[in-house]
Amino acid sequence: MTSPIALVFGGSRGIGAACVDALAADGWQVALTYVNRAPSSSAAREYAVDIRDAAAVARVFDQVQADLGAAPSAVIANAGINVPAAPVAQFDPEHFRQLVEVNIVGAFNVLAEAARRVRDGGAIVALSTSLIRHPVAGTGPYTASKAAVESLLRSMAKELAGRRIRVNGVAPGPVDTDLFNAGKTEEAKRRMAAFSPFDRIGQPAEVAQVVRFLVSEQASWIHGQIVQPNGGMA
Repeated sequence: MTSPIALVFGGSRGIGAACVDALAADGWQVALTYVNRAPSSSAAREYAVDIRDAAAVARVFDQVQADLGAAPSAVIANAGINVPAAPVAQFDPEHFRQLVEVNIVGAFNVLAEAARRVRDGGAIVALSTSLIRHPVAGTGPYTASKAAVESLLRSMAKELAGRRIRVNGVAPGPVDTDLFNAGKTEEAKRRMAAFSPFDRIGQPAEVAQVVRFLVSEQASWIHGQIVQPNGGMA
């Protein structure tokens, strides 16, 4: 029997790379996308794409099906950006536009194509953030861009149920990735570690295990949910 195919958008580093490794270890055929930095792992087929370009996203699905012989059974929408934090009153409008173009428009392009292309009975998972439910000053614009993703997921869960496609979100707390660490002082990282009663930052592999579960048959009754691996963030 041919192994199922998983397509991980934003799979070259951080949480996405950890998802690639976890799924490959489970026997999935994995394809990943990247935009700037080609991955070093040999666990997956690799495709360069800018998710802001809907036609380019569609071509990746075409290429994956041509190269691996079938449409994906799972799509993980992980690609996204962050920008320097600032209060809304001082937030750079250009930075907000970048968040909208990648985290909202780009996510829409990935999720819309996934809704058309994922095999019946498959799974779609998108990455969000626990900050939506645990607000922190200076993170409002970033959080707003991820809240839009969760709104898309909730609608898709209703829309795709007839094809038995499970749609869920994963909303981590602070995780030790390049995206998280960029521009933060050690003091800022310590403050964010204190959000969890475990007093530490999460690891990409810990989030990837949640994604791995959600796309597996073990999660057959989990649908339309936002799961928060955040160490009890409060």
